[in-house]
Amino acid sequence: MTERILAERRGKVAVITVDAPDRRNSLTLALSGELAEAVAEAERDTGVHALIVTGTPPAFCAGADLTALGEAQEAGLRAVYAGFLAVARCSLPTIAAVGGAAVGAGLNLALAADVRIAGPRAKFIPRFLELGIHPGGGFTWMLQRAVGVQQARAMALFGQTLDATAAERAGLTMRTVEGDHEQLLEAALELAAPAAAAPRELVLSTKRSLRLTLALAEHAEAVETELGPQVESLNSPEFALRLAAIRAAINDRK
Repeated sequence: MTERILAERRGKVAVITVDAPDRRNSLTLALSGELAEAVAEAERDTGVHALIVTGTPPAFCAGADLTALGEAQEAGLRAVYAGFLAVARCSLPTIAAVGGAAVGAGLNLALAADVRIAGPRAKFIPRFLELGIHPGGGFTWMLQRAVGVQQARAMALFGQTLDATAAERAGLTMRTVEGDHEQLLEAALELAAPAAAAPRELVLSTKRSLRLTLALAEHAEAVETELGPQVESLNSPEFALRLAAIRAAINDRK
């Protein structure tokens, strides 16, 4: 039985796959550590502008390995968290391509991404209370920000499961892609394409600003937060090149 994290480059996009289909991609401590390292490697690679995380069909990720979870105390739980927290903390734009069940810690993995798209067989299943375990890894924080307070409470307290249609309606996913897993990946790559085409540092600084401004109370604070990075981008060689190309294209149309 092969259990591994697959990491590949598709142009300027890193595609990271939890590849343990015989166990429905549940995360052992080893797999969680490998996932964290794959994310870190993508961040170190200056040729990578965005990251997609997915799971080998039929599941996305069935959560944490129950044997490891049953034996875990605080240190063990933090080791379980390592993989999805690496995605949550990633400096690159991240997309979760969810083609099957995302359960417990697997739902955390989906929530950790900036954006989620789903295949028709996707399901988002909390299952913490059903197992008699308190949610962890920032689940309640991520879920409430993704779907709002009432929907988050329906899922966390009452175990409500969302299929692909309901998840899109709730705002948990941005769209549902009909077709097989490869079509789902192609849709994720298409979504990632503008980030892949943009200057890498501009992409990273824009994500930093999104994180910073999310916590601000006033529009004026956001203006000040964005001003420095915007001035820096205006003075970049990349902006000069792109501006020159746009001007040349306009002149060619005259």
